[in-house]
Amino acid sequence: MAARAMTEIMEGAATPAQIAGFVIALRAKGETVDEVVGLVRTMRRYGDKVDVVGEVLDTCGTGGDRTGTFNVSTAAAIVCAGAGARVAKHGNRAASSKCGSADVLETLGVKIDLPPAGVATCLAEAGIGFCFAPVFHPAMRHAGSTRRELGVPTIFNFLGPLTNPAGATRQALGVADARMIEVMVEALGRLGSHHVIAFHGYDGLDELATAGPSDVVELKAGAVSRWTIDPSELGFEPAPLEAIAGGTAEENAAMIRTVLSGGAGSRDERARRDIVVLNAAAGLVAAGFAPDIPAGIVAAAEAIDSGRAAEALDRLVAVSNS
Repeated sequence: MAARAMTEIMEGAATPAQIAGFVIALRAKGETVDEVVGLVRTMRRYGDKVDVVGEVLDTCGTGGDRTGTFNVSTAAAIVCAGAGARVAKHGNRAASSKCGSADVLETLGVKIDLPPAGVATCLAEAGIGFCFAPVFHPAMRHAGSTRRELGVPTIFNFLGPLTNPAGATRQALGVADARMIEVMVEALGRLGSHHVIAFHGYDGLDELATAGPSDVVELKAGAVSRWTIDPSELGFEPAPLEAIAGGTAEENAAMIRTVLSGGAGSRDERARRDIVVLNAAAGLVAAGFAPDIPAGIVAAAEAIDSGRAAEALDRLVAVSNS
């Protein structure tokens, strides 16, 4: 049923009212694993793909946490690339926030609207590529106006991280809605993912938080486990949300540049570095570049302090514009 409805949406046969009714009814009822798997398979069928040899990591989260933080998962993706992981970052422009991953990467100098071959070249030559959702999922344009008018998170927010065009089988996945975290992980398991670390952060963040504990659901080798990350046990000092608050694309780009350059002089700079390091650590564990979160923290910090993270961004800018 859900897959058939998604087919109607992808083919432009559903009216805005029908699309709105469908996604709101799903939200009210609660999406099941079967429904999510059906929706994802349909969306993947209508999307374009990046040809990749081997496995890649994605750090795309659901968004929709309404906290207004800077682009943590985007910065974490760059740090993971600096540490040696191959990263295919899936993302879009801002929907409800001021600045989405596409907005900040564009401001940092990345050419964001590359076709599949261009992203494949970035992955091969820079170790990181950006998959701009409208390029790879053009059929989603039929739902665009409805999403904007509704202005609330719907199933479409959860489909983004599940439909990576490069077929990422390793993910660090932030989920703003706690009730969806296990559904998404179980769906990814059925769809062939190898290692997923999904999390719902303190204060409702769709990031691993440094202000308090985060709930984690991990899929590894077909087995699902549940645990908690307490940042205080990992040496992080708690910081208020305003310390990691974002702004315009220009402001967020400057924050990311400061993190990648090793800047941690002020309270806010330390807080931004900490949350990027923690989230990059999860990505490195999922990618197989660290055995656990503490080791991932060390690897992420080394990628920043050695300059390799900043170099990864510079390579992405250069290759994407070549």
